[in-house]
Amino acid sequence: MSVMAKVSNITVHGIKACGTMKKARAWLDERGVGYSFHDYKTAGVERSTLERWVTEVGWEVLLNRAGTTFKKLPDASKHGLDAEKAIALMLAQPSMIKRPVVEGGEKLIVGFKPDVYAVAFAGT
Repeated sequence: MSVMAKVSNITVHGIKACGTMKKARAWLDERGVGYSFHDYKTAGVERSTLERWVTEVGWEVLLNRAGTTFKKLPDASKHGLDAEKAIALMLAQPSMIKRPVVEGGEKLIVGFKPDVYAVAFAGT
């Protein structure tokens, strides 16, 4: 059994209306995995939380550069990205945070891949 499966305080961070979020939450619900949900578009996200996530997985993993919000940025905002600039962008526009972000185990999970979830939540 994975450490994540043993943890009872799992938090799924994301945006309620996002299609990927709906798939991830449905996957968890269908398997009876308990979690709390934090909508960072409506409730926001703390700088300290983003900094912790960036330290753990890297800003390159966390920043959603494939989304329309990022693509609509002026070119000047997209160039010369580093951790601090990425954090500032994600704080200003939480929809630029890749989703979902799942906390509660020994490893932060960013994005939704059924095979990764199957390993992380094995035995749940």
